[in-house]
Amino acid sequence: MKKLKLITFISAFLLLFVGCDQDFEELALEGQKYTLTDLDPGIVFAGSQRVGFGSSWESEATVVQYFVLPYNLGATAGFNFNYDVMGQQNAEWGNYTGNLRTYKNLLKIIDESYPERTNLKSVIRMWKAFVFMNIVDTHGDIPYFDAIRADEGPDYWRPKYDDAQEIYDDLEKEIREAVAALDPNKDFMEYDVFFGPKGHVGSPDAAAQVARWKKVGNTLLLRMALRYSKLNPSKGAALATEAFNGGVMESNDDNVMVTYEPPNFSNGRHGNLVNAATNPYYYYAAEPFVNQLKNTRDPRSKYIIAKFDDAVNVQNATGSLDWDDQFGVPVGVPADVIVDNTEDYRGPHPISNGLNYSQINVQAGASTLTPSYWLTYAQTSLLLAEAAHRGWIPGGDAKAKEYYENGIKADMDRYELMATYAASNPANGITYPLKITDTEKADYLAHELVAWNTDDALKLINTQYWVVHIWDPREGLFNWRRSGYPVLERNKYNDDFLQNGGDGFVHRYRYTDDEYRRNRENVEAAAAKIGGDFVTTRVFWDIKLP
Repeated sequence: MKKLKLITFISAFLLLFVGCDQDFEELALEGQKYTLTDLDPGIVFAGSQRVGFGSSWESEATVVQYFVLPYNLGATAGFNFNYDVMGQQNAEWGNYTGNLRTYKNLLKIIDESYPERTNLKSVIRMWKAFVFMNIVDTHGDIPYFDAIRADEGPDYWRPKYDDAQEIYDDLEKEIREAVAALDPNKDFMEYDVFFGPKGHVGSPDAAAQVARWKKVGNTLLLRMALRYSKLNPSKGAALATEAFNGGVMESNDDNVMVTYEPPNFSNGRHGNLVNAATNPYYYYAAEPFVNQLKNTRDPRSKYIIAKFDDAVNVQNATGSLDWDDQFGVPVGVPADVIVDNTEDYRGPHPISNGLNYSQINVQAGASTLTPSYWLTYAQTSLLLAEAAHRGWIPGGDAKAKEYYENGIKADMDRYELMATYAASNPANGITYPLKITDTEKADYLAHELVAWNTDDALKLINTQYWVVHIWDPREGLFNWRRSGYPVLERNKYNDDFLQNGGDGFVHRYRYTDDEYRRNRENVEAAAAKIGGDFVTTRVFWDIKLP
């Protein structure tokens, strides 16, 4: 436990003092006062591994219709009402002043003082590329080649923006080189949160640890390959082949995840869902997602949503997990309309404040005790299913079906771990089975809306990818934009997102207000190049097909 506290302190210290680029001139000078040179860089990187999600429930999860906050109260107004609110769009940008600066400093320290730490350097390069990939997928063109270099002098205080596709090309190179440099005969990363001695499975030696990180790198290349499915299928196929041949994730033991040790560590992303200060009765599962779970009789449903008897004290409430009792709040409909029109809607909660609808299940999947997942075998297997269906990797549709079903079953198996952690909370009001049985899995895979058929392969695969990413809505949104599945009806609360050539959906997040304040000339040039700094503008791989 002391080690974990040390990791948290050191990570926070670096992010606060070494990791800022805001007000570049002042901090470039200020940063000279705070330099840590005699600290094990592996410990610092371990601290950063716990920081992965920038998204909130009101952000990506709302855009891709997992979740809604139906109370339009000014401060709560956001994507559910098609309001372009900057506060819900700047989380990924925060990596510039956080993780990315930390990674740059760690790489410099390793080169200067720990040149033998080949594996740690490779892993940091890989994870730095992953963070940049998420920023590109969120915003499009961004500062990259000149970014996080303010400490090198005034030329970098206001970094230029680079073409997103050129950034992708360099990220591909970074990941490829990092994977190639991993060496089972070199350093063992003792503090590695994902695959170190105390990781969720744990690696006994450098060889096992390196093998897992190689799979992570190749899995990132596979994810990148599928981003090209509309823009450049030939490039996507070549990259998918390379990733597949190199070896991607093979089981849930390869999942990149973070577990927590309360009370010092908990899943902060789930915190607002149970925090009385933020009024849990504001938060609900969205109708399209609830209908997907109900209509397919998905056995994961009981861990994801619940109809609580008390919409306020959800952490301790009793309630129903039955499919037929679950109802999602319609997208774009304000709470006052729901309350006042009970002939059309389910109205207010019969006992407590709130609405008479399903909420995200904070006693199971959304518990503050459950792990966070950055990359999973389930998502990887579904990407392999699409790659095989497209003919990018061997096996054709027979193999695609196998990958598809393996991905679904692997995701179901994740809930055993989630339920185990949730069961450790004695205050829970509902009792959950600890695992989804083989019979339940078989019944689900045989359901007419789920069973594999080649004609509907892309729809089936990417709808399941959507379900899998309820706990990582950032990637759920990215893949929905890329694939177009599931087919969602646009939010019709207002027509703001039909402007500027939009189709009624959010396709990217805008550049931050602070960036306009600090770096206006470069950000305005970038906005002009991509066709305008709007949420309806598309990033380079999200092309609109005829």
